[in-house]
Amino acid sequence: MTNKEKKQITNKAKKQSEQDGKKFLQNVFGKVQKTLKSKFDESEEITHDGDKGKENESIFIEILRKYLPNRYAIDSGIVIDSKGETSDQIDIIIFDPQYTPKLLTQKYHRYIPAEAVYAVFEVKPKINKKYLEYAGDKAASVKKLHRTSVPIPYAGGTYPAKPLFNIVSGILAIENGWSDGFGGTFLQNHYELSDEQKLDCGLAVSGDHFDFYDAYPKIVNNNSEQALIYFIFRLLGKLQSLGTVPAIDWNAYAEQILS
Repeated sequence: MTNKEKKQITNKAKKQSEQDGKKFLQNVFGKVQKTLKSKFDESEEITHDGDKGKENESIFIEILRKYLPNRYAIDSGIVIDSKGETSDQIDIIIFDPQYTPKLLTQKYHRYIPAEAVYAVFEVKPKINKKYLEYAGDKAASVKKLHRTSVPIPYAGGTYPAKPLFNIVSGILAIENGWSDGFGGTFLQNHYELSDEQKLDCGLAVSGDHFDFYDAYPKIVNNNSEQALIYFIFRLLGKLQSLGTVPAIDWNAYAEQILS
């Protein structure tokens, strides 16, 4: 692309944003969702369900890695705690890569300390009662794990052990299986889940979003072209509110090795 072409694009964007900044943002991010939809359309040509599922996982991981800050690592794997208990295999884990690295990385399994986890997601072809319960069970397998938190020494003294936050859980899918979107039927099914199964958020790339980050659920229905970026912005805000993960007690892990 020549400098002249780049300047023309810049001038066009500036003009559009000055005319209607809100509409400009909606159009820009609406294109991101259309691009994501096209990738899932391509994955539909894969005939093997397992391979198709893996491809869809990789697409979602790619988009999250693109828009989340580098302080968050995103991968699939198994969550493990200092007592040697493990979660189910989790499609997408958002975790801290700086202070609590992956413990083991093998060809098909990555073991991530429970203390490192910010959020977990399941990837499914659609969101319906069956998959909502399935994702809830996966989330519960992570939430039940033991997490440590120890004080942090610094030059002026010691910071107290950080209280544990609730790990965010959600479901990501291509379609919404409910005819009324994330309306009354969905809400009824969600409220019937146990506390550990309840999900904090979800996205259907077809254009629907839900989250329970606030006192009242945030629902986006009607095949919105902004559902994807709305989901990402809301997730970013939630992750930001959690701050950093607790300081892991590595001695608790070490004691299990020789005992």
